Amino acid sequence: MNSDNSSSMLNEYRFFDTNQHVRETAYGLYREVKHLPLYCPHGHVDPALFSENLPFKNPTELFIKPDHYVFRLLYSQGISLERLGIHPLDGAASETDDKQIWKLFAEHFYLFSGTPTGVWFQYELAEVFGIRKKLNANTAEEIWNDLEAKLHTKKFLPRTLFEKFNIAVLSTTDAATDSLEHHVKIRESNWKGKVIPTFRPDGVVKLSGNSWKENIRLLGHRCGFEITSYQSFIRAIENRREYFKSLGAVATDHDIFIPYTERISDANADWLLQKALNGTIVPNESATFESHMMMEFARMSTEDGLTMQIHPGSFRNHNLMLFDRFGPDKGADIPVRTEFTVNLRNLLNSYGNDPKFTLVVFTLDETTYSRELAPLAGHYPAMKLGPAWWFHDSIEGMLRYRHMVTETASIYNTAGFNDDTRAFLSIPARHDLSRRIDATYLAGLVEKNIIDREDASRMIYELTNGLVKRTYKL
Repeated sequence: MNSDNSSSMLNEYRFFDTNQHVRETAYGLYREVKHLPLYCPHGHVDPALFSENLPFKNPTELFIKPDHYVFRLLYSQGISLERLGIHPLDGAASETDDKQIWKLFAEHFYLFSGTPTGVWFQYELAEVFGIRKKLNANTAEEIWNDLEAKLHTKKFLPRTLFEKFNIAVLSTTDAATDSLEHHVKIRESNWKGKVIPTFRPDGVVKLSGNSWKENIRLLGHRCGFEITSYQSFIRAIENRREYFKSLGAVATDHDIFIPYTERISDANADWLLQKALNGTIVPNESATFESHMMMEFARMSTEDGLTMQIHPGSFRNHNLMLFDRFGPDKGADIPVRTEFTVNLRNLLNSYGNDPKFTLVVFTLDETTYSRELAPLAGHYPAMKLGPAWWFHDSIEGMLRYRHMVTETASIYNTAGFNDDTRAFLSIPARHDLSRRIDATYLAGLVEKNIIDREDASRMIYELTNGLVKRTYKL
């Protein structure tokens, strides 16, 4: 296909190696898995999309406002969040004309050249909406009109797109205190799409968090009893895990700054909880409680079978001015150096040899791939490596990941791919990119005679469907 015309269809050979032999082998591997179902075991899409199944309001509400990848880069170039329609917490004015926000985005879309966001967006326009023109200031209004017209048709309702994308299962990420009302509505409807919750207890485990008292009150309300002790806290956590499982949950998810794990006595855990209830807890004491609860969550997973996922190493809300003005999740999260070998030793020695336990570890610190994570996953039966995450969920990031972990851990101690996105329409784009990059990596091994073509076919299937289905028991 032509690759020199900006209005042409996407090049079918995109992202593959420039070496012709590797390129052709990669293309053949990709074609074997191109149309396989999408398994999405970790993400942040709002389940209300599917319980309500209402038309998307407009392109800005769909593509820009939910996507921190978009406004973090625009903000870095001096474009304020107010101009992107993000409302300050103090009620100050922000742009309310969504079409103007779209035009601003289009004028600056060139900033995303060479980034995964740019790649995903081009896929969405071309493959989801059939729009072949390149987004810029000159095409902004035409593309807006085309998108808006299509978004108000039945073909572009959330459930219809879910089926069009061939999604086998989509996991959302839900607070331990969430009512899960949208999951209940989905289950009670006649729709066959499989949307399941994921148990995320961060809000009730971080004892020094600003909203902890409200969260713990709400947790008690969900369970039907007041939480006044560590014993009642553990009972509430186990109660909620059971409820999540009843609605199809297969995993838990834990956002921790440092993956330190150490069990303390129940008496000490109760002492810390009482300090939190009294409002006298300090951050280092909260961290001690978190490290203990990582051990408890692993223990619970051996009993109820939920796959445990940990996502350490993100310095959340690094930009205090932005956090104070707009709140969390505004594109100011930054990776930090992370250590796993020592920090996870207690957990892995307690549960890492248990066949009933699965731990999926993600990282934003690439230096740990070959030094720590691949050797750990290559030894402990319970541990699997999550895919290249967040800042590394990119063309080069995925290739670095494969090169740094495969020789030590093999692909069979990894967890396959997950899209980890709030942007629903980017899901097929992310999976397509992953399949192309994995095909490229495997084709390189074939051309070097490290594996043969039969091995490569088996491995591309595993990376696409097999590993994720086994890791998450799907």
